[in-house]
Amino acid sequence: MPEEDVWEIDTSTKTNPSYGTDPYERKIEELLDCGIILINKPPGPSSHQLAAWARSLLGIARIGHGGTLDPFATGLLTLLCGRSTKVTGTLLKKPKRYVSVLRFKEPLPSGQLSEILEKMTGQIYNVPPKESAVKVQVRYRKISEMLVIDSAEDSRVHAISTNCEAGTYIRTLSRDLGLMLGNSCELLELHRQGSGTLDDSMACTMQQLTDAVFLWREHGDESGLIRLMSPIERILDDIPQIVIKDGAASAVSHGAPLASPGIASVPKNIPSGSVVLLSTIKGEAVAIATTSVDSDSIPNMSSGQVAIASSVLMKPGTYPQTWTKEQGS
Repeated sequence: MPEEDVWEIDTSTKTNPSYGTDPYERKIEELLDCGIILINKPPGPSSHQLAAWARSLLGIARIGHGGTLDPFATGLLTLLCGRSTKVTGTLLKKPKRYVSVLRFKEPLPSGQLSEILEKMTGQIYNVPPKESAVKVQVRYRKISEMLVIDSAEDSRVHAISTNCEAGTYIRTLSRDLGLMLGNSCELLELHRQGSGTLDDSMACTMQQLTDAVFLWREHGDESGLIRLMSPIERILDDIPQIVIKDGAASAVSHGAPLASPGIASVPKNIPSGSVVLLSTIKGEAVAIATTSVDSDSIPNMSSGQVAIASSVLMKPGTYPQTWTKEQGS
């Protein structure tokens, strides 16, 4: 974030190098305890099956996934290891990007299809299909962009890119498109390109993950697995970030609210009630929190509560307990 968009509350504060670590320098055991793996899902298995296979492969108790893909679908699937499952809800809310292949009953010129797709952007009704695992009910979803990216010579098969709000059902969009055109439409293929700031170019295959785990377990070579895993911070980089002192990080990790003396810097123009990420000076995620005050009022505060954590991500004891009543002052 540019310096002009941030309030520097305490520029003199330092972080103790004896505690904590740069998230991108964590050891494999730390990543397995609270990290992510981006998988390029193949067609066939369900998202739950892939998570179960990875759980068995890695030998850890908890692995979740962020955003279910139908068995026939492919593309980006985020696996959340250990304590990183606490941010599943945050990941599920991130906007998604898809490429779908549609086949129409009758030929449809790409120009005519583009005109219809433009009309389908904005807020639309999106009813989950009967094949989905959620309750079928009418709801709204926002479509940011729909574009034709390729078309077959017979003009019956088209590849479409869609940028949309989380929870949008592309199968439903395809069906509604056919109804609008009076030309039945079948979804042949679906590929998730991205979720938030993540994209499928960052993902590995299950075979690559299997090979990396084999090298780690059988030959003590963790370099491959390290490259395939990322710290939890990687999926939180689009959340406004309040940087806090070491003492405040300790306090928050034990369940205390964040008080103003514990802040090193805070983004400008963040209203009260906003979701923020509390991070250490080293860049470690401490907690996802909700602000209690407007961020622009914080530079004038000598005391008082600033934010309350909703999901604590840092393991208690990472930083020593040194805070006073003012948490981190």
